[in-house]
Amino acid sequence: MKAAVYDRAGPPDVLRFATVDDPVCRADDVLIRVEAVAVEGGDIFARSSIEPPAPDHIGGYAAAGTVIRVGSDDLEFAIGDRVATMAVGGSHAELRAVNVQGCFRIPDGLDMAKAAAVPVPFLTAHHALFDVAQIQADDTILIQGAAGSVGLAAVQLAARHGARVLAVQAGTERAPRLRVLGASIVIDRKNESVVEVVREATEGRMASVVLDTVGGASLDTSILSTCPFGRVLMIGNASQVPMRPDLWPAMTNNITLSGVSVRPMFGSPASKSVIEDIMKQARDGHLDVIIDKSFQLSEAARAHRYVEESSPLGRVVLTPSLTAAQ
Repeated sequence: MKAAVYDRAGPPDVLRFATVDDPVCRADDVLIRVEAVAVEGGDIFARSSIEPPAPDHIGGYAAAGTVIRVGSDDLEFAIGDRVATMAVGGSHAELRAVNVQGCFRIPDGLDMAKAAAVPVPFLTAHHALFDVAQIQADDTILIQGAAGSVGLAAVQLAARHGARVLAVQAGTERAPRLRVLGASIVIDRKNESVVEVVREATEGRMASVVLDTVGGASLDTSILSTCPFGRVLMIGNASQVPMRPDLWPAMTNNITLSGVSVRPMFGSPASKSVIEDIMKQARDGHLDVIIDKSFQLSEAARAHRYVEESSPLGRVVLTPSLTAAQ
């Protein structure tokens, strides 16, 4: 099969398009012919910062496609089923073998690109809002990095729950889209003081929950925007700035800082239920899975560079040639 592989950590140019062995489909696996790959923030971080375990390493968390082989007859999926997948590594390829626990049935009517872009960002946002923060309808939620995929998912999920959403992003061109998705106020971090806008919007009460996907470049602002006894949820570090916040305001205001990652949830029954429900909501038009741009799988290096340099609205998707042998 063809795949985007790399032999060392580094910039996007370490990715190359190569012919590699087909993956092995073990007893608890399904083998899919990949039709869409969602380029995740974790894919970018791993490729740039973590040395691969072996040459010709295939990275990537999320891909969707059609089942072409099952490891055993007693699995819940059959040849021909359409599934989204989430696992550590292996998405940037024409074929992918995934444990059945990391496979999610795609409802009829939802296209492959959107299905591929659901599991990681929407599960992350759902876990942050409802498991970690346990938000209520009267909460005011501040979302740093609202134009990213996790941010876009969080804006929609929080607004549908009845919470008031304040969305932070750079510039003004995306503000109308964020308001349509559920943001009450959109803050331009380049030209406005986030803390002052939050203070004015809440009449001094500040946000009860802050979701921060930006990381080191915004954590101090997130803490200063949080009310006493509020919660700051740290989700990734898109800014690539070291995460060394001033913790004095958090301590003196009894603010809780929590890390959020879906890696420990991979394969859990709860995550499967959430992801499959969200895909149905996306199919029915209740949630919007935004795709910024698509590239061929052979253009993986170009796609990674675009993600790093262009601040896309939503996910970037890779599309294989679909010539992999069944």
